[in-house]
Amino acid sequence: MSDPLELRDVSRTYRTGDATLQVLRAANLTLKPGEIVALVAPSGTGKSTLLHLAGLLERPDAGAVFVDGRDSGALSDPARTAIRRDSIGFVYQFHHLLGEFTALENVVLPQMIANKRRKDAEIRARELLETLGLGARTTHLPGKLSGGEQQRVAIARALANAPRVLLADEPTGNLDVATSTVVFDALLATVRGQGVAALIATHNPDLAARMDRRVTLQDGQIVPA
Repeated sequence: MSDPLELRDVSRTYRTGDATLQVLRAANLTLKPGEIVALVAPSGTGKSTLLHLAGLLERPDAGAVFVDGRDSGALSDPARTAIRRDSIGFVYQFHHLLGEFTALENVVLPQMIANKRRKDAEIRARELLETLGLGARTTHLPGKLSGGEQQRVAIARALANAPRVLLADEPTGNLDVATSTVVFDALLATVRGQGVAALIATHNPDLAARMDRRVTLQDGQIVPA
């Protein structure tokens, strides 16, 4: 079986006028099936760029990004969009739930977009929400949920299409300490239970220490933290 995610010698440079900033320089990273990796690095070192490249939201200037063994650089934009939909889940610091839809509907929608039958999508959504401790909150709109509950719905939504890879950018960064612990416990347990490979950016050393390994960014390279 192919590794869920591999970044091979990826480089990314941004240009503003006459100035250039090389954020990544022939960087390499491989996620093994079921592996949870913490990305711990100071702001401004390229964490967001790395996540954008891994999630096929940007293309590298050089190198290649493989998702489930497929070289995404050789694919058209529609094909890359299909990979993001089917093989990659995203969790952000802010939940970005659709306020007019219930918790259940927020998890059903990405499955419907992927052409899954509504009945099957609802079964999957209920299972995920139940696993995340939200079985009694499925009919609530986001505005009726706490911040921690909203973020757990966002995690369920990210896992709805059974991705091979989960990318998370400070998924508990907007929560208080107690709520952050509850949400992160749920995230780790669910990701491990689903067998998903995950790359999770966090500034919290306690959370990072609970993952399988830690990496950081140094001079545009991905190195052990």
